[in-house]
Amino acid sequence: MTWQVLNPYDQKCIGSVDLVDWSKIDRWLDEARTLHEDRQAWIPVHERIAILQRASSLMHERAESLAMQIAREGGKPLVDARAETSRAVQSVELCVHELFASGGRQIPMELTEAGAGRTAYTFREPIGPVVAISAFNHPLNLIAHQVGPAVATGCPVLVKPAKDTPLSCKSFVEILYEAGLDERWCRFVPCTDDVAEQMVTDPRTAFFSFIGSAKVGWMLRSRLAPGTRVALEHGGAAPVIVDENIPRENVIPSLLKGGFYHSGQVCVSVQRVFVPRAELPDFAAALAAGAKALKVGDPTNEETQCGPLIRPAEVDRIEAWVAAAVESGAELAAGGKRIGPTLYHPTVLIDPPRAAKVSREEVFGPVVCLYGYDSIDAAISQANELPYSFQAAVFTERQHIADYCVERLSGSTVLVNDHTAFRVDWMPFAGRRHSGLGTGGIGYTMSDMSPEKMVITRSSSGLD
Repeated sequence: MTWQVLNPYDQKCIGSVDLVDWSKIDRWLDEARTLHEDRQAWIPVHERIAILQRASSLMHERAESLAMQIAREGGKPLVDARAETSRAVQSVELCVHELFASGGRQIPMELTEAGAGRTAYTFREPIGPVVAISAFNHPLNLIAHQVGPAVATGCPVLVKPAKDTPLSCKSFVEILYEAGLDERWCRFVPCTDDVAEQMVTDPRTAFFSFIGSAKVGWMLRSRLAPGTRVALEHGGAAPVIVDENIPRENVIPSLLKGGFYHSGQVCVSVQRVFVPRAELPDFAAALAAGAKALKVGDPTNEETQCGPLIRPAEVDRIEAWVAAAVESGAELAAGGKRIGPTLYHPTVLIDPPRAAKVSREEVFGPVVCLYGYDSIDAAISQANELPYSFQAAVFTERQHIADYCVERLSGSTVLVNDHTAFRVDWMPFAGRRHSGLGTGGIGYTMSDMSPEKMVITRSSSGLD
């Protein structure tokens, strides 16, 4: 069996990958477990550093072709695909940096009489075989975030890419091989969902890294073998509070970027924006004008700002959600219609009902909803009412309002005067509640994949 890889813009086949069956994965899991259990087989840290440095150099040399591959298989506009490629190169470099900066720590023991005469320290060891399942929306950098830390910490890893975007993952794994990594330490595993579940839930899997839908992630977590550690990164319906009297030119460009970057196919994309009710008409007009001016089309064109959605079914879904919101009373300020099988106009809705799907579920498309509010507490209450909690934002020129929102908005991160889709690769990145489990970011993932082991030594003078 194979996966045919389609360009989401024109639906033409641009490649294929052969699927891996369970018999081969079974052998690879045995191989991974054996590698981990045989300490003589572990790759020395200096060799891991050299491999990652060579991989980073190769990626830098091939940056333009990698960016074009992202644009062609994932539909991300070329300007943003180039930025993703640069981030992926940096993510690999960050793995090296973390190896230089990481290590164990001393644990004070003589804080009580019971600990007297003892010294203690920790060091890190690889957790064991890692299974990573990734998402389509950042097909190179997400793989770098999952596989890079596994290689850096000395964990054998099996990686399943998203069905729509396996080519970038394949390229990354092949670059690691070219950089000197033995193939046994990293396996490219495109496979069917049932085979993937069997791989994830196998007791030989020590750590499961998942980026994708909450429904799938939480289901897989419930079926893990005892002892398997896990990191889940899902999405949300990111809220933004706009304070009164803030100049619109300080807000609109940021919301346009945060709401329509990659056509909204981002787990922390701006989705729900709360604006003082008296200012809502003018604010909506300005945001709608900006949305209408965005260039939608072929992602490989330099001028394109919004590319296609990943597949036609996603346009069908979003079209239905927007139509239902409008029928229920939302005002359509911009967009609201498809351009083709996978293209959808950047859309701005005003006051969709709180029960509408666009208000309660992650749209994962080019739709931004505006809501009028009469008090900051009412806006915060509505922002927090969903079971998701990831990144939130507030735009204000008043420090006490910034502090108030930071304290009360539900989220692992609250951005002040910036959009919710902001991220750099070394920062902690974590969904709470339904939005995920654990903390992403290169250093944080490496920590998860290399738990501390403690040594306690009793001084000889204290022996009986």
